Amino acid sequence: MSANGKPYYITTAIAYASGKPHIGNTYEIVLADAIARFKRQEGYDVHFQTGTDEHGQKIEEKAAAAGVTPKEYVDKTAAEIKRIWDLMNTSYDRFIRTTDEDHEKQVQKIFTKLYEQGDIYKGSYEGMYCTPCESFWTKSQLVDGKCPDCGRPVTPAHEEAYFFKMSKYADKLIEHIESHPEFIQPVQRKNEMINNFLKPGLQDLCVSRTSFKWGIQVPFDPKHVTYVWLDALVNYITGIGYDTDGNHGDMYKKYWPADLHLIGKDIVRFHTIYWPIFLMALGEPLPKQVFGHPWLLQEDGKMSKSKGNVIYADDLVKIFGVDAVRYFVLHEMPFETDGVISWDLLVERFNSDLANTLGNLVKRTISMSNQYFGGVLENKGVTEPVDDDLHAVVLGTKAQIEKDMEGLHVADALTHIFNLFKRCNKYIDETTPWILAKDEDKKDRLSTALYNLADSITIGATLLEAFLPETSAKILAQLNTEKPAMDDCDKAGRFVSGTKVTEDPETLFQRAKPEDIMKEVEKLYPAKKEEKAEKKAKKSKAPAVKMDLKKAQNKENIVYDDFAKCEFRVGVIKEASLVENSEKLLCFKVQIGEEERQILSGIRKYYPEPEKLIGMKVMAVTNLAPRKMAGLESCGMLLCAEDAEGNLALMTPGSDTIGTGASIE
Repeated sequence: MSANGKPYYITTAIAYASGKPHIGNTYEIVLADAIARFKRQEGYDVHFQTGTDEHGQKIEEKAAAAGVTPKEYVDKTAAEIKRIWDLMNTSYDRFIRTTDEDHEKQVQKIFTKLYEQGDIYKGSYEGMYCTPCESFWTKSQLVDGKCPDCGRPVTPAHEEAYFFKMSKYADKLIEHIESHPEFIQPVQRKNEMINNFLKPGLQDLCVSRTSFKWGIQVPFDPKHVTYVWLDALVNYITGIGYDTDGNHGDMYKKYWPADLHLIGKDIVRFHTIYWPIFLMALGEPLPKQVFGHPWLLQEDGKMSKSKGNVIYADDLVKIFGVDAVRYFVLHEMPFETDGVISWDLLVERFNSDLANTLGNLVKRTISMSNQYFGGVLENKGVTEPVDDDLHAVVLGTKAQIEKDMEGLHVADALTHIFNLFKRCNKYIDETTPWILAKDEDKKDRLSTALYNLADSITIGATLLEAFLPETSAKILAQLNTEKPAMDDCDKAGRFVSGTKVTEDPETLFQRAKPEDIMKEVEKLYPAKKEEKAEKKAKKSKAPAVKMDLKKAQNKENIVYDDFAKCEFRVGVIKEASLVENSEKLLCFKVQIGEEERQILSGIRKYYPEPEKLIGMKVMAVTNLAPRKMAGLESCGMLLCAEDAEGNLALMTPGSDTIGTGASIE
């Protein structure tokens, strides 16, 4: 249903302007952009804000080390962050900087108001300080003597400071969280905040510093600068026209309270305890929801420059393109648990999902339309039962992704859209246009089938827009069709009958060879090349293993009569797909003579793109008793060969002249 212009305000955490953001940092802005774009498609009047957090001791120290002023330093890093956000095609409405004049003015007024009403008082602090996290800790809070948040060293600190009376609002906040179950998501973050921080009792919060100068001055006590969290968090209201004196701008009146603060799980505490308490003290409404998303990790853990395992978004874009990178970070991040990024997985997803499932589908459909009908597609109304199943999947996708996006299950929404495209590919195999084209009497059926494909792809491309905007636009342009309204994406007939598609379809995603990708990676990250060479050197130094065939045998001998009980026959793979809820299984439909068998095989690791196996001749045991695997029935076994390292490969007949159904003697 259309939102009819209802306001929707979404924010990301503002990026700390201490350096270039890596792909894990970039994930957040892409995630927020997908949500913002989807809400616009639904008819919401969206305001999307992001930006940079530019004050603090860490930046003052980095600027000094670089021989520049703090302002010169943050001007450069903020520009770099904004460049990457723009590179990723993110549609933010404001990029706020905490050095912006309107923001700094309101921070000073907020500090003064909270002081004058008794929420802030002057004292002194003695404890342990973590510069990277901008956080104070007591010794009892440390973990192995280090910062409990980031694990880095802390230093003793003692200084005069202003403090906010957090405990004054703690009970009110607990009541709000418990009466608004949607306020903190996922639920496990909510439980952490209540059990680990609120119920044990809140300490008063240090909100000013005197040991460095790079910050917003406290107006009535200039030797103090506002501490990072009171400065940074209020960007969500200063950026839309909040005024401490009550003279709020029209945008603030329209968009506050925010519908969604999208942040990393490591700063949930600041956004669900400090921030709502500041708002309570100011007498302002609380945001409707704070979502603490998980992290995108490298295979060897959290990305860190000190570990040397950082991957940058612009480097990925050079290799794969913007939409491919958007697809990967959105698709691979679970709702609650951390996601993992690796070069192998990037290549696999690029080839299997983007090049094969989506790109090949679009190109095949348009090419067949040009080949058989000069590019003009008409719905002749010659239907078959298989059309109903296609329409059920395609027209049911909108409702599925609306539900997914409402719950912020963005990866699930993308999966549902690609299931639509997979169903289209299956429809091609079911309708066999190349066979229909040989029969003049089937011409209208062929036209209807190709029309159904174009119509389905039109709907799929429209639903894809929020996630892969450039790809969506390219698909619709190649089909020469207008983008339908979101409300109409559960209805057939979005592609206008009689439309002529483009004559020369573009390859949306060109399949990549893993070895070519790794060459590019080694150019960008020389350490990877050194790591690869080191592994190779270690392997070459390893002592050779002499095979002893007798020792290698680990199964009992059988007599010929046992072997003769097995029926081996040749089949051809008609369908091949991944089995849901299984990390090992593939599901094959194998034509064996006049019979089609469903056979499951635990070889997913060796064939991550099962669609490529379609048409391949294989050898199968056909008199094996059926068995259930992952809820599916398997009627047979495909034969594989195993090498010394345990790698498996499907066995095929040695001659192409051997037909399907032939017995293997």
